[in-house]
Amino acid sequence: MKQESPSLRHSSKRISSFAKPVVYFLCILFAYSLGYLSSSTRNNSKTPDHINTVVAHVNTVINSVIESGDHNNFGAVCGEAVMSQHIRHKIMERVFKGTSPWENFPPSHVDNLLRKKWVKGWGSNGAVFENLIRRIRPKTIIEVGTFLGASALHMFELTRRLGLDDTQIVCIDDFRGWPGFSDHLHMKDMRMVNGDVMLMYQFMQNVVQANATKSVVYMPFSSGSALEKLCEWGVFGELIEVDAGHDFHSAWSDINRSFKLLKPGSKGGVIFGHDYFTAADNKGVRRAVNLFARVHNLTVQVDGQHWFFYIPNRLSSH
Repeated sequence: MKQESPSLRHSSKRISSFAKPVVYFLCILFAYSLGYLSSSTRNNSKTPDHINTVVAHVNTVINSVIESGDHNNFGAVCGEAVMSQHIRHKIMERVFKGTSPWENFPPSHVDNLLRKKWVKGWGSNGAVFENLIRRIRPKTIIEVGTFLGASALHMFELTRRLGLDDTQIVCIDDFRGWPGFSDHLHMKDMRMVNGDVMLMYQFMQNVVQANATKSVVYMPFSSGSALEKLCEWGVFGELIEVDAGHDFHSAWSDINRSFKLLKPGSKGGVIFGHDYFTAADNKGVRRAVNLFARVHNLTVQVDGQHWFFYIPNRLSSH
């Protein structure tokens, strides 16, 4: 049975609770403007230009608030798609001014502070990775939330084992960790230099040790800003992993922004993430996933502790 492509826009026209006071104010202003226009004390039959301007602006704002729906409107339409073989070059040009960040790596001030290899993650080797890569056979993988690169490097190994030698993996992380993360049992000996916990440098070192510098490229920014830029640049992926912030609002934002970048290939596309059945559920990951599924009429599928949405390619399904 053929599946329909999900709507990317919320069909509901409800006004968010945050927007309601704004709309009430605008309605009052609009009513005032109409009253002014209909006043019998006005002798001039022509409506003053400044009143026309106010009325037009009020109508525009009210319509935009109503049409925006709830909290699932995440920016403009993405740019024209970049061909998969040009994605690495695009990111290198836009983020690193055309020079590989691995050139002359590591810098001297951190050379003696890095471990030769230190790959740490959570749920980074689950069966879901091989299951989805086998199913989708992606040319481009986007990972939101990289930390030290455990899952990214696991996916790199899987793509090579499965003969996907040209697959590029785009990693997004600000490499700052979170407040108190260095108190974690396995992070207590984390080095710090002038407030820099050097997660990015250790991630880079791990990529070097895995001989993956030609297949992994990264964007050292917040997930929101990086995902919006990928959208603007037309960088899409057939497989997207979302595993950054675990509170509801962070997860909700990352899922919505990432979904805009999902471009199903001949075997479809998948967006997935961790912590659907872990303690992090209570912080909002599962709530965000379930809400997204309801908004877009999708079915949440589960593989171990991971959730995923499979989106078919309509062209290849006929």
